[in-house]
Amino acid sequence: MIYPHYALEVEELTVSFDGFKAVNGVTLYVEKDELRVVIGPNGAGKTTLLDLICGRTKPTGGKITFLDKVLTDMQEQEIVRSGVVRKFQTPSIYPKLSVFENLEVSHPKGRTAFGAIFFRRTSDVVDKIHAVAKEIYLDGLLDMEGEKLSHGQKQWLEIGMLLMADPQLLLLDEPVAGMSVREREQTADLLRRICKGRSAVVIEHDMKFVRKIADKVTVLHQGKLLAEGPMDKIESDPRVIEVYLGH
Repeated sequence: MIYPHYALEVEELTVSFDGFKAVNGVTLYVEKDELRVVIGPNGAGKTTLLDLICGRTKPTGGKITFLDKVLTDMQEQEIVRSGVVRKFQTPSIYPKLSVFENLEVSHPKGRTAFGAIFFRRTSDVVDKIHAVAKEIYLDGLLDMEGEKLSHGQKQWLEIGMLLMADPQLLLLDEPVAGMSVREREQTADLLRRICKGRSAVVIEHDMKFVRKIADKVTVLHQGKLLAEGPMDKIESDPRVIEVYLGH
């Protein structure tokens, strides 16, 4: 079944590890320009869900479609080329490269073997780097080495590295973990801003942060979809309170 207004369609998705179903028949639909947050207790299958969408883990059942392209059998690099990018919990940047250089090496023109040989720092590349750096609050730190950034700034830099490819779907795993209160507020503004024109699926435990960013919330529990809807509905759901929010 095709839903033209949906960017991401996850249908009856299942993955088993030695008989244990880490994700068990999960179905969810993410609209274009939607910022979806996935919450749930540890072991609920949240990170595994992102692994399945980005191709890091292959499902044992179900189907994943993104903008009418079936991702289920694609390799990770093919999924990236389809416009889906993933950020893991721990920032993954080049610590000895400057902010500028980290963004530059993430430009799609230089990411293939052929492209890397002939890559040139053209004006459009430089303009793109400056635009992205401004989006992620690092336009004044372009010459600073990645390792000298604060933890929150490293998180922003990695998001910026993803944005260099102009993705259509961002998968973010706990993007504000370890951030200060101020950095969390800035990240909420950042995500709301960069999701204009693209979709995102975000895993997060900070409920205050979730309230600020989520268009819709999906709750997973023991690998299954427990509840779904706007945050006010989720917070008042007795099942969610019992298995997650109440703890």
